[in-house]
Amino acid sequence: MSNQAVRGQIWHKGKPVDGFELEKVSDCIDDPDRLVWADLINPSHDTLTRLAEELSLNKWAVEDALAASERVKATAYAKHTFVTVYAVAFDSPTATTGDEAVDAAAAEIRFERISMFIVHNALITVRLTEGGGDRGDSEYTEVFDMDEVQRRWEEIGGQEYGVGALLHGLLDVVVDGHFDTVQQLDDAIEDLEELLFDEKVASRALQRRTYSLRKNLVALRRVVLPMREVVSLVQRRRHDLGHSDALEPEFTDLYDHVLRVTEWTESLRDMVTTVFETNLSLQDARLNTVMKQLTAWAAIIAVPTAITGFYGQNVPFPGFEHTGGFITSVSLLVVSMTVLYLLFKRRDWL
Repeated sequence: MSNQAVRGQIWHKGKPVDGFELEKVSDCIDDPDRLVWADLINPSHDTLTRLAEELSLNKWAVEDALAASERVKATAYAKHTFVTVYAVAFDSPTATTGDEAVDAAAAEIRFERISMFIVHNALITVRLTEGGGDRGDSEYTEVFDMDEVQRRWEEIGGQEYGVGALLHGLLDVVVDGHFDTVQQLDDAIEDLEELLFDEKVASRALQRRTYSLRKNLVALRRVVLPMREVVSLVQRRRHDLGHSDALEPEFTDLYDHVLRVTEWTESLRDMVTTVFETNLSLQDARLNTVMKQLTAWAAIIAVPTAITGFYGQNVPFPGFEHTGGFITSVSLLVVSMTVLYLLFKRRDWL
């Protein structure tokens, strides 16, 4: 796979060590005074396989890290723990009115898979960007900002708490991304609710946007809901993973954020369903209004048709071939149509 990159950091007694080489990871893995982080972006199968052999990583976990698609999960193996999560990003719409709002809001959620191997005092992250170097898109930006993770590590001095602090910092940034995406979806749904009663917006455009939001929400729920099990397993194995008890409040807060995101996605699903049903109800109401208007005008038009048809008979009748007959027929036309028009108007059919 093209566009491969390797970065990382080694800390010795909480102090960063200059220079990082992937080959040095295996030499530091059993040193209690060292903490190791290695980040592999779009690694080749050979690169990850060699690292797996040096660190005794499970071959099935390695295959999962390189698979085209993989679900969110956390698995405890004999010598390490394997975690897979997804970072997400959602582009906010810029237009706010009319059909432009509907089209501009139809942005898609982008995903970036992050696989993690927690081995003693080392955190190995494997990230597969969307398409890697095969995209050929010079404007493509990564969904997940690893620099933000590093900044958080440095701010809280997480290196002093071991690999558990590194894992918490990474998961915290991922969950914050979920939170931001849910917030933007919530705003997009609220904007859509306001467009429901905008007569300038085509009903088909609203339906298209509603289905787009629903599709994005379903995709987001697939990566958000399993995060509860991921964080729960990390909490249960905190001592095996080298977490100190000082990090327990941080992981509890992280789990609370995951629950809030999960509950929020559930409420958004109900909101999208309500928007869709409301749109259908409004369409039915508009159709009924149109049908009432058509029926009223058809009844009004039927009166002159009947009267002119009666007076168009080629047989003698009162007023036949006389001016009085013409006046009578015109009077009947005007009076009948006026009475019908007023009756339908009073009943709000016109």
